Parts: sequence; structure tokens; C-alpha cells
Amino acid sequence: MHIVLGRWTEDTIDGILKKAYAIEDPGERIGFISGLFLNTAYKGYTLIGSKDIKEELVVNLSGMDCFTFIDYVEAMRLAGSYRDFLKRLKRIRYRNGDESFLWRNHFFTDWIQNNSDFVDDVTRIIGGERTRSIKKTLNLKEDGTLFLDGVDIKEREINYITIKDSKAIKDRLKTGDYIGIYTGTKGLDVSHVGIVIKKENALIFRHASSRADAMAVIDEDFESYMEGKEGIIILRPKPFEF
Repeated sequence: MHIVLGRWTEDTIDGILKKAYAIEDPGERIGFISGLFLNTAYKGYTLIGSKDIKEELVVNLSGMDCFTFIDYVEAMRLAGSYRDFLKRLKRIRYRNGDESFLWRNHFFTDWIQNNSDFVDDVTRIIGGERTRSIKKTLNLKEDGTLFLDGVDIKEREINYITIKDSKAIKDRLKTGDYIGIYTGTKGLDVSHVGIVIKKENALIFRHASSRADAMAVIDEDFESYMEGKEGIIILRPKPFEF
């Protein structure tokens, strides 16, 4: 296990999770927890590994990419203590909690398949007739090589809502919804992930940004950020009893 807590401590995490426990709505709990990560530095490749290297659970709360950000938030959403957080993180990050590179949830739609106890794919429910479906072969590049050596090629049917149509359904989004930015790139399901936050009349996209002028967990106007993107996939957290 490799742990870097940065400005956090085990005691502060215990205190935060005690406060989060009092928030019954799962989305609002995610909103509270994710807000504590604002301004945390963006750091890519904290989960460096391969099929040939023994995997270890990595916790780096001082720097994270978009995917580890939502890993940490969801694990904390389900946890009642620091030690419970470590256990939940392993369950969220790896299929059946099997700590190995091959069983890591490398793709956003892996969450739909392997974390269905905790999140629902509500894309079609929210999008209705505006929803589009496409069959994709994940991990297989245009040139026939793999994005991730040793990871199985996966046939997936993906539901998404185009950005144009997403403007019509934005009122149906809720704080705490996990958003994947759909990409048409062969072999991938999304290009980025983040969290919906509703603030009074504003719709916010909270995410770990790798943009040169940000490089941190930030809040951005949802519609402005989505300009030029292809579409969105929406996962909604399920209620969870400790």
C-alpha cells in the first residue's frame, strides 16, 4: 500500500466522514466531500502499473487525475472511517476488490459493470428519446494495438446524450451525478470525468483539470465546459446504508 495524505490526516478524514454520514442524500454527500478537494493539484499517472508489476493500493490525496478524483470521492461517500475508506477504495477501484492491474476499473463504463451496487447508469432515463447508443470495442486502437497491454478487449454498448441534447435535459441532472465525457475515439468510452454540482441557479462541472492554466480540482460552468464535446454519460449514486 502506498499512501500520501498531503494536508489530510487520518483524524481529519475520520472527522470529515462523520460529518458526511449526517448527509442522507447521496448526491449532496458527494457534493460535500468533493468540495473538500477543490484546489488539490492535478497529478497524472499516480496509478502507474502494468500486468507485469505487482499492483498496490495507491492513495494520493495531494495530487490526482480526473479518475482517481472520483475514486476517492465515491470511496469516501461509502465510508464511515479512514480505515473503511481504504477498504471501500479497493472495492471501487478494482473489480470485486481484487487488487491487480488486470482487474482495475480502467474505463468509466467499468463502473457501470463492476460498481452497479453503488451507481446506476441513468443516461437513458434522463435522456429518453434523445439518448444515443453505440457499440464500441474498448481498449482496441484504430491501428489494432491496445491502449492497455494485458487488459481484455471489451465489447460494450454505450448510451450517451449529445452535448446539443444535454442542454435540453440539464434540469434533470442532480448534484453528485458522475459525468463521463463521451468520445468517439475508437477503443475509448470517455475522454474525461467529473461531478455535477448545482448551486442555486448555476450548474457546475467539478473535476480534476489537466488544463495548463488550471492543473487542479476546479469548478467550471457546466455548459461552457461542455462546448465542443461530443456527449455525456451519467451515473447516479445509489443510497447506501452503513
